[in-house]
Amino acid sequence: MVKFLKSNKAVIVLQGRYAGRKAVIVRSFDDGTRDRPYGHCLVAGIKKYPSKVIRKDSAKKTAKKSRVKCFVKLVNYQHLMPTRYTLDGDLKDVVTVDALQTKDKKVAACKATKERFEERFKTGKNRESGSFWIRIMRLHAREVSLAFLLK
Repeated sequence: MVKFLKSNKAVIVLQGRYAGRKAVIVRSFDDGTRDRPYGHCLVAGIKKYPSKVIRKDSAKKTAKKSRVKCFVKLVNYQHLMPTRYTLDGDLKDVVTVDALQTKDKKVAACKATKERFEERFKTGKNRESGSFWIRIMRLHAREVSLAFLLK
């Protein structure tokens, strides 16, 4: 079988707390591990998207609306819907499997991921490349599953 779920691939989470949220594959485990004997991957995603900014907003309000909240999680392959998009930046140095072992490491990994995503959003790389990474495409799990069934 062809392994198409590779690092830096943008995916949509279909099940669980973050259903409908966009994420990026940091590392994939095709054969599984001892703890998880099924195909899964480590993903870093966006928990809360930046809000729309309008011209009359103050600098403080603009900064607040431009915030991004992130999550780091191990997810089963069956709970992901891959997209054709990939992320340019690499998160392997920031997010590792060891980061999920303790709460402190996980919080540090989420903060580092948040900085990378916010920097990417503020520089406007997404608009130039036309990628869907932070374009607001809010999909709920039901809509995703319906779209998946219709194709």
